[in-house]
Amino acid sequence: ARGGIVIALATEGDILIAEKADHVLYLPKVPTILSPIINVVPLQLLAYHIASLRGADVDQPRNLAKSVTVE
Repeated sequence: ARGGIVIALATEGDILIAEKADHVLYLPKVPTILSPIINVVPLQLLAYHIASLRGADVDQPRNLAKSVTVE
């Protein structure tokens, strides 16, 4: 959205990203094959805390029952 806050995820040592983003989360350099595993943890925590601040029910998200069936 226009005028939104940009939160970037970057590798340690990436100084150019700080010019483009409002906030930067730096992650350690790891082999490319491991980067999805390393990146998903802080992104999941970020999503959790943003949802919590917005007042969303983080334990029972809406529309979850439509895609997940619990037996």
